[in-house]
Amino acid sequence: MEEGPYVRAGGRLPGDPVPDPGLGPDEGRRIPYTLAFVRRLPALLLVVGAFYDYFTPQDFTAAPFFTAAPLVAAPLYSRRGTVLTGLTAVAVVLAIHLKLGIVLRIDAVTEVVTVVTVAGLAVLINLLVRRSSEQLASVREIAEAAQRAVLPEPAERIRGFEIAARYEAAQEGASIGGDLYAVQDTPHGVRLIVGDVRGKGMGAVAAVAVVIGAFREAAQQETTLEEVAERLERALAREGSRRDGLDAFEGFTTAVLAEIPHGDGVVRIVDRGHPPPLLLEADGAVHTLLVKEPALPLGMGELGYWPDRAQEFAFPDGATLLVYTDGLSEARDRHGVFFDPGERLAGRTFRSPEALLGILAKEVRRYSGGGMSDDMAMIAVRHP
Repeated sequence: MEEGPYVRAGGRLPGDPVPDPGLGPDEGRRIPYTLAFVRRLPALLLVVGAFYDYFTPQDFTAAPFFTAAPLVAAPLYSRRGTVLTGLTAVAVVLAIHLKLGIVLRIDAVTEVVTVVTVAGLAVLINLLVRRSSEQLASVREIAEAAQRAVLPEPAERIRGFEIAARYEAAQEGASIGGDLYAVQDTPHGVRLIVGDVRGKGMGAVAAVAVVIGAFREAAQQETTLEEVAERLERALAREGSRRDGLDAFEGFTTAVLAEIPHGDGVVRIVDRGHPPPLLLEADGAVHTLLVKEPALPLGMGELGYWPDRAQEFAFPDGATLLVYTDGLSEARDRHGVFFDPGERLAGRTFRSPEALLGILAKEVRRYSGGGMSDDMAMIAVRHP
């Protein structure tokens, strides 16, 4: 077995405290508190408007407060809640005018008409917002169905290995993009791929489907991991020849292919221009699995030929292999500093691959302030 270069990640010893340059707990709670405040804002506007109208001279008007209340409620409340807010605003205005004895004054009538008109517009806005929300929900369901069809969840256990996969979109609520993963049990061992297709949208999803389909077929049929990579190269070349314009000329996919032979305690890796995987040992030590001879990304064969060479690394009992896309390692904090998964994970242990990916996804979102610039896909495989 050829021992590949282990690179100790993070420059820290196991057990050292893990730095957290991300958002603090108080900052993490700001968004829920803000949303709670905004939802109470219509009632607050009505109360402030009532006090202002009642305790100021009659030449002063609180119409801005009473008109703002239903407008704020329109995108936040249900139709019933928006109607009730508008009726409450009108009722408060009339009650104050009755109390002050100015119901029939022209400025008082104008104020009531203004509030009634804006309340009606708020109900119309609410209807439009609800309709748009329903359409968005429908589109999201279609996108999620497409994502599940292209990237089905792998089995939790294959040949005793614990496996977890996770896809995190850069934008909250989005669920479709160009990152990919697949795991498959084959006669040659458990084989997996994690990759990132250049581009976004349905074109990228089409390329993902090509790569995943080619991988599943090649993983079963090809004897070596190098031959699997060559099959993927040919599949993308065929796909590129059917496209016109920029995508046909510049399209490519970065990828890591891994093979875990049954019972050998090793993992073989082919790197096609992708971030190197991490190996997390049971004691918290983290190693970066750098391949000595990485090749060009898939789909760039026309630029030159670099033969694929799989490199073999030890995969001891209790260790976890983590393969990810650059959406994880290129996430930035507010100072522009990249997220370093090796540094963040050094000295830590996790009860399962699923727990590892869940914590990692949460931490990278906190680190970037929820403003990730790229999707990320991750696979974690734990040796039994």
